[in-house]
Amino acid sequence: MEYRIALLKGDGIGPEIVDSAVRILEKTGARYGHRFIFTPYMIGGAAIDETGEPLPEETVKGCLASDSVLLGAVGGPKWDDMPGDRRPEKALLGIRYALGLYANLRPAKMFPALKGASPLREDIISAGFDIMIVRELTGGIYFGDRGYRQGKFGEEAYDTEAYSVREIERIGRAAFDIAMKRDRRVTSIDKANVLETSRLWRKTMHSLAGEYPEVTYSDMLVDNTAMQLVRNPKQFDVIVTSNMFGDILSDEASQITGSIGMLASASLGDSTLGMYEPIHGSAPDIAGTGKANPIATILSAAMMLRYSFGLSEEADRIENAVDSVLNEGARTADILGSASEKPLSCAEMTERIADKI
Repeated sequence: MEYRIALLKGDGIGPEIVDSAVRILEKTGARYGHRFIFTPYMIGGAAIDETGEPLPEETVKGCLASDSVLLGAVGGPKWDDMPGDRRPEKALLGIRYALGLYANLRPAKMFPALKGASPLREDIISAGFDIMIVRELTGGIYFGDRGYRQGKFGEEAYDTEAYSVREIERIGRAAFDIAMKRDRRVTSIDKANVLETSRLWRKTMHSLAGEYPEVTYSDMLVDNTAMQLVRNPKQFDVIVTSNMFGDILSDEASQITGSIGMLASASLGDSTLGMYEPIHGSAPDIAGTGKANPIATILSAAMMLRYSFGLSEEADRIENAVDSVLNEGARTADILGSASEKPLSCAEMTERIADKI
């Protein structure tokens, strides 16, 4: 089989970690007889420097013409003074919208070998957890009306959140469909005691839950969820929530696993075209030093094989290779855990994983 993959390396450590994922995909393709055709496109700060735009039209067209997209990271202090609509991060919202990617899947699981890196107590960690956070990606406050105006106390800024029944239904169905392949439990997160959008969210989710009688459904307020994730993460299977709440909760979930450098993500829509990326940022302070952890991007590539290409066996092989090297004690600096251990560089960790493929 032949697959066309658009590479959006971006800024900071983005090029390094995307190159690592490409190495693993090439090794996997060679083993299973697949050919991956990689085409790089500019995005983020690098695109601003070259074209003046964070998301060039050529990049959008190239991604739409591909079978899937692999993204590194964007942003950095170099572009912090850019206006909001010209910042590198604007490209992320733009490319998700252009590709029709409304569902962001962020798995957060406890790797047994990394229990010592988690900030949670041993009795909580020992129970383990495997959570899939399904975040709405193209609506809500990140895409709502915004601006400045004169208010009671002078100049004020505003951001508006709005959700339609259709937007809630399609992200809800994505969550229920995923739950049907897991432990069949869905927890919907909102702030229905305060927000009108959350009240519509809850009403719509309740109606949708009736179509999935095999799934155990429950609601939870977002502030309680933030507490429960550190108190008893094992209680969750699939979490579904809005754009902003999902952004915050998935970052919290990443930290209880031990390192944000371990967490992959998939952004999906109604077609097989998806975009896959680590949930961490561009880490400009370590760019070019070899200290980046490539595992989140490698696991994102595994998610690509599973969700866009239907190659579950190949995805399993990559995930098992990651588990294997971690169980052998291989660590990058962010998951080192002990000063007496010698951390592997980004390239060294990549080769250790490639050897297991």
